[in-house]
Amino acid sequence: MLMHIRDFIKDYINFINSLHIAATAALVEKHSKEMMCLIQDKRSEHIIDGEPTQYPAQPPPPLPPPQTKLDIYVHPDEFAEVDRLAIQVAQEDQKTFTDLVRMLVGQCSSDVEKARTIFRWITVKNLNSMTFDESAHGDTPMALLRGIKYGTESYHVLFKRLCSYAGLHCVVIKGYSKSAGYQPGIRFEDNRFRNSWNAVYVAGAWRFVQCNWGARHLVNAKEVPKTGGKSKNDSLRYEYDDHYFLTDPKEFIYEFFPLQPEWQLLKSPISLQEFEELPFVRSLFFRYGLFFPDEFTKAVMYTDSTATSFAGAATIRIGMPQDMQSSLIFHYNLKLYDSDKDVFDNTSLKRFVMQSVVGNLVAFRVHAPCSGALLLDIFANAVTPREYLTGEPMKFKSVCKFKIVCEDLHTVMVPLPDCASGEWGPVKATRLFGLEPVTHQDALIFAGRDLDLQFRMTRPLTDFMATLHRNGYEEKKLSKYVSHKVTGDVVNFTLSFPEEGQYGMDIYTREVSTPDIGG
Repeated sequence: MLMHIRDFIKDYINFINSLHIAATAALVEKHSKEMMCLIQDKRSEHIIDGEPTQYPAQPPPPLPPPQTKLDIYVHPDEFAEVDRLAIQVAQEDQKTFTDLVRMLVGQCSSDVEKARTIFRWITVKNLNSMTFDESAHGDTPMALLRGIKYGTESYHVLFKRLCSYAGLHCVVIKGYSKSAGYQPGIRFEDNRFRNSWNAVYVAGAWRFVQCNWGARHLVNAKEVPKTGGKSKNDSLRYEYDDHYFLTDPKEFIYEFFPLQPEWQLLKSPISLQEFEELPFVRSLFFRYGLFFPDEFTKAVMYTDSTATSFAGAATIRIGMPQDMQSSLIFHYNLKLYDSDKDVFDNTSLKRFVMQSVVGNLVAFRVHAPCSGALLLDIFANAVTPREYLTGEPMKFKSVCKFKIVCEDLHTVMVPLPDCASGEWGPVKATRLFGLEPVTHQDALIFAGRDLDLQFRMTRPLTDFMATLHRNGYEEKKLSKYVSHKVTGDVVNFTLSFPEEGQYGMDIYTREVSTPDIGG
């Protein structure tokens, strides 16, 4: 009985909050229209007859933008002065929206800069550490921020309000998002993943803004150094996610699906089912310029199967831009889809994935050890070879996830030999040590009982060592079957396998002037 009462109270509070949010949104919509009309009247007073107006008096219809985000700005540093202004304004509390917007956009020279400074002011406010005066009620910026913190207001309403005071057309868009708790393969059948975001009319077109996600994805955000007691600077956060400012529609659609198809801002809108099938990517995927070279890449990937064979393998390939090939490091994690279990038959599921790089493509070949569903999480980090070789722990962040489904399995999948985790193949050696393959370019080699592998050094290396691995065998017992010889700038590895089977080999080396580091 007590549980029923608690559930009733919870539902009632949620209902009251939803009514309050709806009432606030309606009030903001009314005030925004009034403010835009007032600003337009002021603009009209300064327009010379026959002179074209630069900003539309009425909100234009939703159409795909003629320019990309890169056409507007290439790097966030272009907004350094605007961002600095937003941070400066954020250090104080303004009593009215008029005061706040005047301070934010008074020095802006374009509608893009106005939207930018509003976006940065919102994202720089760290609500988790802000404390509010209990008297912060009514129609004020602090009251709205307080409401956002306690779940009775929203970022998109605040952004729309500030845009209207700055004379910018802005709309709130409702729909679905692949937000917290979402996993590839989930269907959007209820309100669990309902969300709202903004589109603002700048640079001659409607463009997406998601203030909440602009700050939401941060972990260990850098805070202003504390100099003693708690100050206003303690509630400022300087890191943010630039991806969610003026996001291109072709990228935004991977995470957000509007209920009104015209607000996809795509030339060819997609259906909800197609949205569900799109790969589950995060903002870092686009920040690194990654892409999927294969059209059949979906959120849910099925293992290979033919009329006579169920091979139990699926391959996911990701493309990298040329300027990132030397710095991008990938990693992955594989676990059962419906649990956190990452072992099968006492073996790590990571050993059922072969990660390799060929050219500008990184491939993840997943061999399902059993029928059912798996979850593949792919991570990346951009570091220089020197940073990677320091041996310091690296922080990888997720770029995409996939559900791997094996409906039936007729083949026994053997885990890969227990070699160093991560990437297979010679590309890693080239990237880190300038060690170029001469005889074999691929991660997978089919050989007889004897095999020679040659690499060419492009800079002085020393202390080469190779270890051989095979399931069920001790590494020491296999050491006599592999040797190496250096002749000039060529190093040759000779392998004589004791018997047929699947083997893995780790190669280690170091630069002449550096401490011992594995390759």
